[in-house]
Amino acid sequence: MVNQPPDQALGQSPNKPALPARLERPGIPVFLVYLLALGFFILALEGSKISISGFVEGLPQMADLFARMVPPDISRIVPIGKALLETFQMALVGTTLGVAFSLPLAVLATRRLSPHPAIYYLSRGLISWFRTVPDLVWALFFVVTVGLGPFAGTLALMVDTMGFCGKFFAEAMEETEPGPQEALTALGASPSGVICSAVIPAAMPSFINTGLFSLEKATRSSVVLGLVGAGGIGIELKVAMDLFEYPTAATIIVCIFVLVLLVERLSSRLRHRIM
Repeated sequence: MVNQPPDQALGQSPNKPALPARLERPGIPVFLVYLLALGFFILALEGSKISISGFVEGLPQMADLFARMVPPDISRIVPIGKALLETFQMALVGTTLGVAFSLPLAVLATRRLSPHPAIYYLSRGLISWFRTVPDLVWALFFVVTVGLGPFAGTLALMVDTMGFCGKFFAEAMEETEPGPQEALTALGASPSGVICSAVIPAAMPSFINTGLFSLEKATRSSVVLGLVGAGGIGIELKVAMDLFEYPTAATIIVCIFVLVLLVERLSSRLRHRIM
């Protein structure tokens, strides 16, 4: 009797790809963790007060609000345009400064490049602190520090960008190939020379991608910062809603949508062209 290959013995074609492995059956401890997670999610659903009936009953009020917003009022399009330009300027400057300051901070937060473990952990902690505090809270802090206006919003976006980019810049440099770095070190290159000649060029595509995403993120965030007096178009939207000027609010919302869409499309084109 001729021995058949295992796949033919099982009735499978030898050219047929193997089926993916099944998920392993969890043990009792893992199963208990799953149950606890499911129970916590159920409690979270109850704590979030989700009500389908309340949402359905509120749909007529939402429709009434939309009806009051139509047609949009463009009588204040000039001050709205100025506030929108200020919003984008805050996002652009805040992102640029944040990316610039993120790079040296990310170098110190990279294990292979940091000069000392204490500096490494301190830099990682600083990046985590920048990232975990919401940008709206940073805006409140800077409004108290420098007063109302776009400067406070720009500083808030800068710090928020440092937290966002610092983490991903450090991760990108951690993932670079160590071979070129070791070769330059063996040739006598200084640490700064290794960083500028091997690490940064290898991680540059990730830097560009993260920086463009930061600009999109900052553009959306800058709209909200105006609600606490940190400049931008957010205060215009708040005033329009407080005074029940819904057609003006509709114009502001449309302008915000156009700005965010343009920034996202431009960012996407730049990513495809550069990378």
